[in-house]
Amino acid sequence: MKIIVPMAGRGSRLRPHTLTVPKPLIPVAGKPIVHRLVSDIAKVLGEQIEEVAFILGDPAFFGDDVVESLMQLAEELGAKGSIYRQDEPLGTGHAIMSAKESLSGPAVIAYADTLIRADFDLDKTADSVIWVKQVDQPEAFGVVKLSEQNEIVELVEKPKEFVSDLAVIGIYYFKNVGVLKNELQYVLDNDIINGGEYQINDGIKRMMEKGMKFVPGKVDEWMDCGNKNVTVETNQRMLGFLEKDGEPLVAGSIQTDNANIIEPCYIGENVVLKNTTVGPYVSVGSDCVLENSTVKNSLIQSNSKISNANLDNAMIGNHVVFDGNFEAISIGDYSELK
Repeated sequence: MKIIVPMAGRGSRLRPHTLTVPKPLIPVAGKPIVHRLVSDIAKVLGEQIEEVAFILGDPAFFGDDVVESLMQLAEELGAKGSIYRQDEPLGTGHAIMSAKESLSGPAVIAYADTLIRADFDLDKTADSVIWVKQVDQPEAFGVVKLSEQNEIVELVEKPKEFVSDLAVIGIYYFKNVGVLKNELQYVLDNDIINGGEYQINDGIKRMMEKGMKFVPGKVDEWMDCGNKNVTVETNQRMLGFLEKDGEPLVAGSIQTDNANIIEPCYIGENVVLKNTTVGPYVSVGSDCVLENSTVKNSLIQSNSKISNANLDNAMIGNHVVFDGNFEAISIGDYSELK
């Protein structure tokens, strides 16, 4: 089994945090989004992962440190790590074809801007499984249309009239991903464009036209990391799940002086808490110092110093110095507010 991870986008909706760090490497509950996504998919699949192929953008932004982090992730799964580049942002289908050398055999394709919680058996009798989640406003999503046999017969993008309430979440299984490669090559060769881009859906639709069997795979939880507010909410939900799983979330090397931790919280290595209350639902990266502050429902990355703060629904980057009485803030890396 292979895992193919397109992650070449710049994450503009999550700025300023993605001005210096690619969105898939933004930590949520103490672990980068893409690390958590790939690890959770591997856990759900329950079988040996042969290769993890990552599709990155501009090397000036997705540099050597990003590559090193991703190769380490693949190694942790006992898999070969491969790096590909999408030179131009020409759509989901184009991104996948940037990794065409790895498009063979059974594979999961997962876009690295979402997190899931799921527990199910993969239907390997199908040619493909498209993961979906029931949503309240299907008109805002791409959805699947099902037959009476519970097979996917159509993909509909943001339907104006009700088709179904099962939204496509951007994770797909293909029994032989080489078939998708052939159909996407046809899409590229014949310049089939939707929304100004080459889309994975056009390759999938060609597979459906040839009678291939597509079935839905439902997830229990689907969490977005598209902008600051939903990322903070995803951090909150993920901390709750990890607490139920019994995963240790507070490092043993933290230093406290008149500090109170209200769980669930993730607190990284060498964090100093002085005259401070943290939690619930707070993630603090390694080597941070928090003094004379109250922080809840917030994300703070590494090497930052927070003083005299009352934070709620806040997201703070790496190497930030913040001293002030603000609440729902969003501060990117290397910023100073004193």
